[in-house]
Amino acid sequence: MTSKANQIAAEPKRRGRRPGGQDTRAALIAAAREVFAESGYQSATVRGIARRAGVDAAMVNHWFGSKEGLFAEAVLELPFAPQTLIDEIIEGDLETLGERIVRKFLTVWDAFGGGTFAALVRSVTSHEQAAEVLQDFFVKYLFSGVLKTTGSDNPKFRASLCASQMVGLGMVRYVARFEPLASADIETVVDAIAPNMQRYLTGTITRNG
Repeated sequence: MTSKANQIAAEPKRRGRRPGGQDTRAALIAAAREVFAESGYQSATVRGIARRAGVDAAMVNHWFGSKEGLFAEAVLELPFAPQTLIDEIIEGDLETLGERIVRKFLTVWDAFGGGTFAALVRSVTSHEQAAEVLQDFFVKYLFSGVLKTTGSDNPKFRASLCASQMVGLGMVRYVARFEPLASADIETVVDAIAPNMQRYLTGTITRNG
C-alpha cells in the first residue's frame, strides 16, 4: 500500500450530511435543546451541537447565524437572534426601556403560547442545568448587554433583578397560569410591570443609592 493510500486509510470517515435542508434545521434545533439543557448556555458549543445533530458545524451559521441565534429559536422560540433583540430594545428613549422589554417578550411569547420557554421553566426546579441556561442567557447575556448601555451602577445585581421579573412573569403567565394575569392583554401587563422593570434598569434599588 502506498503512503498516500495509508494516509487515506488512516483518515476517519466523514459523517454524511442530511439530505434535506429542513431536516438539517430540525436536527439542529432538537440537538440544541438537548445540549443547552445538559451543558448550559455558556458551555454549549456550536461544534458540540452540530456533532449531536450529525451535521457540519457550518450549518449552524447557515441556518441561525450564530450560537445565540440557535439558542433563541430552539429554547426561547424567539424568531430572531438575541443580539437583534438587544439592538431593538436599546433603540429609543432610556426612560421607556423597561416598557419596550416587557412588551417585546410578551408579544413574542404570546405568539407561541409560551411553548419551549414554559418547558424550560418547568425543569428549573429539578434540573440544575436548566437553571444555568436561564441564568446564562437572561443575566449574563441579555440584561448585562442591555445594562451596558444605561451606565447604571451595580449592573450585575440589576441584571439579576430584571431576569427575575421576566422569568417570574413567564412562570406565572405560561406555566402556573395565574388568572387574571394569564389572560390579560399585553398592554395591561406592560402598564403594570414596566415601571418596576424600569426601576431595576435605571432607578434606585438600594437604601443608599
